Amino acid sequence: MNSPVTFGITFIPKSRKAKNGTAPLYARITVNSERIELSLQRRITLDLWDERKSRLRGSSTESIQVNRSIDRVYNQLYESFRQLQNENKVLSASSVKARYLGVDDASKKLSDLLDYHTLNMTNVLKPGTMKNYRTTEKYLHEFLDRTVKSADIYLKQINYGFIIDFEHFLRTYRSKSHRPAPSNNGVMKHLERLKKLLNLAQKLEWIQKDPFSKFSLKFTKVERHFLDMEELEKVIGFQSNRMALEQTRDIFVFACYTGLSWIDVKKLREDHIVQGIDGHKWIYTAREKTDKPVKIPILPKAQEILERYSVKMRHIDLLLPVYSNQKTNKYIKEIAEQLDIAKKLTFHVARHTFATTVTLSNGVPIETVSKLLGHSKLSTTQIYARVVERKVSEDMEMLREKLASEKSNKSVLKKRD
Repeated sequence: MNSPVTFGITFIPKSRKAKNGTAPLYARITVNSERIELSLQRRITLDLWDERKSRLRGSSTESIQVNRSIDRVYNQLYESFRQLQNENKVLSASSVKARYLGVDDASKKLSDLLDYHTLNMTNVLKPGTMKNYRTTEKYLHEFLDRTVKSADIYLKQINYGFIIDFEHFLRTYRSKSHRPAPSNNGVMKHLERLKKLLNLAQKLEWIQKDPFSKFSLKFTKVERHFLDMEELEKVIGFQSNRMALEQTRDIFVFACYTGLSWIDVKKLREDHIVQGIDGHKWIYTAREKTDKPVKIPILPKAQEILERYSVKMRHIDLLLPVYSNQKTNKYIKEIAEQLDIAKKLTFHVARHTFATTVTLSNGVPIETVSKLLGHSKLSTTQIYARVVERKVSEDMEMLREKLASEKSNKSVLKKRD
């Protein structure tokens, strides 16, 4: 059984700090045996102080103003105590004072959460992920400025309505540079990051409830582009008098036959190439995005590209000449235009091509493909399996031929009988 908590508030002038007949007024907060004092940031006339009533005597302007201030502070301190009690927080004179002053966890603002996340997650999350959080933070600041008409907001003020209003702000966003509003999935990614931030606040006990408990993130399924074998052969055969385009072609094709992302190809070093259990060369590395280890057998086409640049790159601790992500994607688009490939090509299309055209379409089991891609969940890889319609068509055609052959054989046997 919990012992009862004693709580008291008294107001006292500090006589030892008296000067010219006035002294600073303090509130003394007592919880059980702990005492702490709080300055009311004003001086009172000592001759007017009624120690028994803890108020100023008379009806002078000073007395009226000071007594109103005493009543207001008393009510706010009592409300702070009641809030802590209802929240099952530790009750102490210090915690009551902190709640009153707005410096306890319940008085944390969105800016406090954003600063905490930046300070503590910069060395935990990948630079690209932190960059995305900074973009979400910019949208939040603009939303507060334009819609809430405030530079900041208390975390306890963030509720379902705040989330709905922020979603609407993102969907109808208009920038001064006429940058288009985020797509539906872009909006959902910003809300997903806000949700993760508020989950952090809840774990830190800065908020009591999850504002997203009644909100559902609804992503639109996007078709993942990949090259079919005919298109991949066109890219492999692409030639140009520009070295930048030919090198980008090779890097892109290398990724089509390894499934590596741009950053993982860029960071590939000699010590990542080892002899596998089958006697062939393998790539042993870890995905930059997830730090998950991957082991990939090097297919002949990928090996051919590595050998092509072995002399050029021998004085550098890297295996392939990879341009910046922005330039690489620019060059890939130029290659696609010259080859009349209508699909929107980016470097990531190479990874999709490896998953579909190079592996799944050639009968590699989905469990194996999942390991080659470094996926943590098989469901992530199944997204690729759903789009390989040509493979499904070929398999069903083989089934038709098999069933037709069995039916024909049965007919022949029946006639013989």
